[in-house]
Amino acid sequence: MGSLGRRPWVGGLTAAMIFAVAVCGFCFSGASAAAAAPTFGDNFEITGAEDHVKTSADGQTWYLYLDNKTGVGFQTKERYLFGWFSMNLKLAGNDSAGVVTAYYMCSDVDAAPQRDELDFEFLGNRTGEPYIIQTNVYRSGVGGREMRHSLWFDPTADFHSYSILWNPKQIVFFVDKVPIREYRNSDKPNTFFPIMKPMYVFSSIWNADDWATRGGLEKTDWTKAPFISSYRDFTADACSWGTAAASPPSCAASTGNSWWDQPPAWALDAGQREDSAWVARNLVIYDYCDDRKRFPSPPEECLLRTTSS
Repeated sequence: MGSLGRRPWVGGLTAAMIFAVAVCGFCFSGASAAAAAPTFGDNFEITGAEDHVKTSADGQTWYLYLDNKTGVGFQTKERYLFGWFSMNLKLAGNDSAGVVTAYYMCSDVDAAPQRDELDFEFLGNRTGEPYIIQTNVYRSGVGGREMRHSLWFDPTADFHSYSILWNPKQIVFFVDKVPIREYRNSDKPNTFFPIMKPMYVFSSIWNADDWATRGGLEKTDWTKAPFISSYRDFTADACSWGTAAASPPSCAASTGNSWWDQPPAWALDAGQREDSAWVARNLVIYDYCDDRKRFPSPPEECLLRTTSS
């Protein structure tokens, strides 16, 4: 595995920028490192059964429960256009076949037909079998850009970070600061890169045993319920777009002052490309770019990748 995971998450940052991000912790755009960490209720609102959410005494760790009655979710109170979004998750353990934990960004609260969306989905499995992580990108309601990866660790044993870097040049999905997928924009107008709509951050746990595990062959074992996903250390170092604002905020400009919208964050650096290539060789289970039954010719965005196996 070499140096996998030990490289900076965005190459070329200055020492001061790296330090500023590192100390941010549970931060939002404009927040100081010295400020008290927001609690779950400060940043999110629950979507669904409130009795299926529990929090730690200090409000910094929260738990979503799924049983045979219902699942539950949450969403940020703010919308964002571009930035760095990260969450530490510990997934439901034991026999979790049929269970999906989703951590994603979406431009609409009700999955509207023309939504933009960036997805992490964690697909549960039978005891002893590995979780599968699925990522997807939607632009104006059109998705179908799935990739599936295995992981190099047990995501149920401890917390691990799952992050999205989104700027006008690229979207990168990270696991423990390792880039597992890059999704680049084109210099030409296109219909595949989400760039105009601000998004909320969501998470949920729900039953998807009609498709999630072995194409729906493995059903959820409700005798193992409740299934619990755990969360902490949410970071949104991002451009906040107020829910009532109609026009873009100044931070949404393509030449903004934030580190995530500067040239070093516009492409993977050499070390990140090396790590991404290792992931491509060893952990990719499915890549829509290689699926010739669905796409006789690779979709346009597939040709923009800077790494390959």
